[in-house]
Amino acid sequence: MYKSILIAACVLCAAPYAGAQVMQRELGDFELKFANSPTRSMAQGLVQPGQANSAQGGLDITHDSGWYVGSWTSNIEQEKPLEIDSYAGFKHPLGDGKLGYEVGTLRYTRPEQPDYDSQALYGGLSVFGSRLGAAYSAQAGRSTTTLFTDLGVQPDLGFDVTFKYSTYNLASPVSLNSGGSVSEFGDWSVNFSRPWNGIDLNFSYSGSSLTGGDCSAYSGHNAYCDSAFMFKASRPFF
Repeated sequence: MYKSILIAACVLCAAPYAGAQVMQRELGDFELKFANSPTRSMAQGLVQPGQANSAQGGLDITHDSGWYVGSWTSNIEQEKPLEIDSYAGFKHPLGDGKLGYEVGTLRYTRPEQPDYDSQALYGGLSVFGSRLGAAYSAQAGRSTTTLFTDLGVQPDLGFDVTFKYSTYNLASPVSLNSGGSVSEFGDWSVNFSRPWNGIDLNFSYSGSSLTGGDCSAYSGHNAYCDSAFMFKASRPFF
């Protein structure tokens, strides 16, 4: 069964606004970024997205050598509201900077749901303004493989375009409401984003290989199991 959801939200965020809602400071050999949207390239595509009405923000610290650390926080749901995604890695340009590579590790932590904590390893390439990345994570009872692509701003559209696809392998099959069981599934999302008059506009489409009653077994990255169209507009207080 195909399910289409349209969500419109205006999120007021407390982070200062500069460009795409990022406050940036130089401190010696270090660069600090405070933002209400992820700023780190490969890790940016791997942090768990917040719901339309979630509060979220992060800090990223980069050294001139290419090493970096950062943390991203987002409330997932009212009952279990907090997730902290902490990462560290190394990014290095090649030649004139049009090519480059990046490797790192990312820790997903839910203080109120420790059984869902997990660790991910990621790596990727930067090619003429586009980013191609992959990640692998494991936690008790499951493993996840993710492919991530950021095509950058497309002149014909005026939007930054990103794509993410993940596969999940479960150690123990999960029973379905419709009968039978599932031991693996996949999900995907396509995102279009751009600033407009001080507002960040975000359009996305997501879905998974599970539909209808089979969604009882879904536990992936997306906010919804069934196919969904989402729209989000965010603006800071100042």
